[in-house]
Amino acid sequence: MADSLTPAEGKPDSSSQPAVFWGDIALDDEDLNIFQIDRTIDLTQNPFGRAGHTTGGLGDHGVSKKRGALYQLIDRIRRIGSGLEQNNTVKAKIPLKFSGQYEKNRVPRAATSRTERVWPGGVIPYVIGGNFTGSQRAMFKQAMRHWEKHTCVTFIERSDEESYIVFTYRPCGCCSYVGRRGNGPQAISIGKNCDKFGIVVHELGHVIGFWHEHTRPDRDNHVTIIRENIQPGQEYNFLKMEPGEVNSLGERYDFDSIMHYARNTFSRGMFLDTILPSRDDNGIRPAIGQRTRLSKGDIAQARKLYRCPACGETLQESSGNLSSPGFPNGYPSYTHCIWRVSVTPGEKIVLNFTTMDLYKSSLCWYDYIEVRDGYWRKSPLLGRFCGDKVPEVLTSTDSRMWVEFRSSSNWVGKGFAAVYEAICGGEIRKNEGQIQSPNYPDDYRPMKECVWKIAVSEGYHVGLNFQAFEIERHDNCAYDYLEVRDGTSENSPLIGRFCGYDKPEDIRSTSNTLWMKFVSDGTVNKAGFAANFFKEEDECAKPDRGGCEQRCLNTLGSYQCACEPGYELGADRRSCEAACGGLLTKLNGTITTPGWPKEYPPNKNCVWQVVAPIQYRISVKFEFFELEGNEVCKYDFVEIWSGLASESKLHGKFCGAEVPDVITSQFNNMRIEFKSDNTVSKKGFKAHFFSDKDECSKDNGGCQHECVNTMGSYMCQCRNGFVLHENKHDCKEAECEQKIHSPSGLITSPNWPDKYPSRKECTWEISTIPGHRIKLVFSEFEVEQHQECAYDHLEVFDGQTEKSPILGRLCGNKIPDPVVATGNQMFVRFISDASVQRKGFQATHSTECGGRLKAEPKPKDLYSHAQFGDNNYPGQLDCEWLLVSEQGSRLELSFQTFEVEEEADCGYDYVELFDGVDSAAVELGRFCGSGPPEEIYSVGDAVLIHFHTDDTINKKGFYIRYKSIKYPETMHTKK
Repeated sequence: MADSLTPAEGKPDSSSQPAVFWGDIALDDEDLNIFQIDRTIDLTQNPFGRAGHTTGGLGDHGVSKKRGALYQLIDRIRRIGSGLEQNNTVKAKIPLKFSGQYEKNRVPRAATSRTERVWPGGVIPYVIGGNFTGSQRAMFKQAMRHWEKHTCVTFIERSDEESYIVFTYRPCGCCSYVGRRGNGPQAISIGKNCDKFGIVVHELGHVIGFWHEHTRPDRDNHVTIIRENIQPGQEYNFLKMEPGEVNSLGERYDFDSIMHYARNTFSRGMFLDTILPSRDDNGIRPAIGQRTRLSKGDIAQARKLYRCPACGETLQESSGNLSSPGFPNGYPSYTHCIWRVSVTPGEKIVLNFTTMDLYKSSLCWYDYIEVRDGYWRKSPLLGRFCGDKVPEVLTSTDSRMWVEFRSSSNWVGKGFAAVYEAICGGEIRKNEGQIQSPNYPDDYRPMKECVWKIAVSEGYHVGLNFQAFEIERHDNCAYDYLEVRDGTSENSPLIGRFCGYDKPEDIRSTSNTLWMKFVSDGTVNKAGFAANFFKEEDECAKPDRGGCEQRCLNTLGSYQCACEPGYELGADRRSCEAACGGLLTKLNGTITTPGWPKEYPPNKNCVWQVVAPIQYRISVKFEFFELEGNEVCKYDFVEIWSGLASESKLHGKFCGAEVPDVITSQFNNMRIEFKSDNTVSKKGFKAHFFSDKDECSKDNGGCQHECVNTMGSYMCQCRNGFVLHENKHDCKEAECEQKIHSPSGLITSPNWPDKYPSRKECTWEISTIPGHRIKLVFSEFEVEQHQECAYDHLEVFDGQTEKSPILGRLCGNKIPDPVVATGNQMFVRFISDASVQRKGFQATHSTECGGRLKAEPKPKDLYSHAQFGDNNYPGQLDCEWLLVSEQGSRLELSFQTFEVEEEADCGYDYVELFDGVDSAAVELGRFCGSGPPEEIYSVGDAVLIHFHTDDTINKKGFYIRYKSIKYPETMHTKK
């Protein structure tokens, strides 16, 4: 956890920063006092010196060497206190204050021993920050429901509670405090590569009050720490807790705990153990480090920590039943049971008692059932029942219900039995709340129909904001859909009928009512939707227009003031003053940030509106670019739009130090907006804009097929199967000889999709960037059948001509398997004879990375991806090239260009080289960042190159020139 958040802004609160981190655990001053570290050492160093380093996807992130050294010092202090070292061996002046209370009651422990860190009533309010996707939010809720299902802990959306958790993304990566910190919000950070179900369950374990299992004081009886295999600087993650710091509540050491490290966590190598579990009675070492679900030990320990009743459970299905212990054969005396019924938000719970036979007393003092309308014992009481009279059916006002049973008499009765069912839809009369599809975030049920009628206070509108949306896709939303109408009934004006995976835009009704209907059919089921509704007021419709001097813009749930071009908002965010930016009507010019070339000032908002003559397009090219931020662009940024209003097409939002590509508008106007916040300032940017007439915008430039605008001119292009006429505007049927250089595309038989003509011979010579292979995938195939394909047929060759090795000779009606060349060239030939004609074929050619490449004395080239130079490399690549030379030769590799996402340990995107035919060979280096590594020479006659990218930041890539050489003097050079 990096910072706690203020509820209003979600900005860091420096007063509540953690002092230091212990792996993925944030420690505050109170925690450090338990460790007995005097404050004469400065423990409030900035905890964000670098982002955490992911280790095996287990959600435990590293810290700086300085903090690592601090924990080695902590360990040393403990050793001194126990007499294992002499005090004079510690150079720092650190008083050793070991209080007596921590020396008493030394028992094995692993959960927090501090009662103030336990959440009162097991209720944990939460807020999910605004930067997470709908699927991430759904997964967070699934993880919370997992804890609720097996324990008596309850997670609720925060309303006005003082202490609560905030799901956020901080530089520490995946981290959290242990237990309830109190006095405001505390962050649970779910960083890059941490948004996995098991990792979130693990981090929530810290929130609930669990330390790592392997830090228990008795851990040495169960596991062995192999310190020589631990990454340098990460040794502090394997320190052992003191007996007074944690409490395992009598539970045995749990190898299966979701709070346990894996065998290779923080290991110097993938196959080197850092934690080795002891063998069991059968001589087998238990598995450790699972991140899939809570273990039996996790559940038992959490139930003890929060004193969950032995009887009762959390019920999350859409229907179910509950009954007293021993029903119908009588219940025991002095029994206490609690059932927490929790269904999808937006649904209500109907509870129907089928049997009631309890001891009857005045006011139901002794044996009774209490039903409360909410999530805990302080929720509004729906009824307290005893005797033998079956209560009326009870209905909750929301999606949770609390059922509590107590017996204190020796009277023998049957007990009680009840069934419940979740009903979706209904009338909702309140000013804010949440609506979700049935069973969200899991898949909704088939054959559901839910109708909600929302009414807020008179004089307001209903605002609807979607947090997540995933409903079976269909062009007309004919199967599953959500329908929203502006009023009180199905006859009210339709606002929209929605399905698919894109979140609908924010919705605002014209009155104080809104009607919603969700329908699912009997087949495909998806995750559904989650939406917040609230009362919405149009502040801009008031006589004072919200106090705005020039323009008032109403937004959902609020409003904001704006200024005319050439002005910006003043400090009061309502008045306008002369500003940077303005209206630019020249055909070309230069734009810079305020103060250029010095640092731009804080709190600036500059808007340039560039307008060119009709039929012109505007391009902007950045000469220099340096703004605060990274890929998130949360603080300082530049936005570029086609059109003058902010509702027009957004080309991009830019920040950081990477120069954006040239951007060309869709229309004859462009809006460029620069914003800076009140903190870090950089040098800014310098950009040139220029206008060019778009000849294609009028009559398609006279082109028969496609018109492509170019700077100062234009050009016509033809669709597949046609070539450009000599007049450069018309298109005619292509000859059957084509040379293709694009990384992907479509090839078809002549006259497709009609029958191909007789006596045709067509060829396609396909080539792509060096270092990549061509793949041919057929979508349709119907060619005259013959056992040896002697008549009509398609031939594919592994090279540039028909003399290259043949990959296949194809005919018939069966779609062939994909064909892959071994190199970057493929030759395809189609031949038809004079007799039978068929429909022909349709195939797509694409580019596959990797392959086996032969090195020769003459240098050859290898590129990271097929569109190198035109586009950044794509995400989620795993490419391997095996470079081989003749026996007796070696390989020389020289990086001509290198730009791969940078990270301290090259854990995200990287290029890895091995001196051999596979990854078991000696590693020549792992590289990331900008700037080419030094030349690399192999010892053997083969080098394996592995290129890996994740699913986020993409960069330019790399370009390698390689060749075979004879016994170089320099070996294994690497940066």
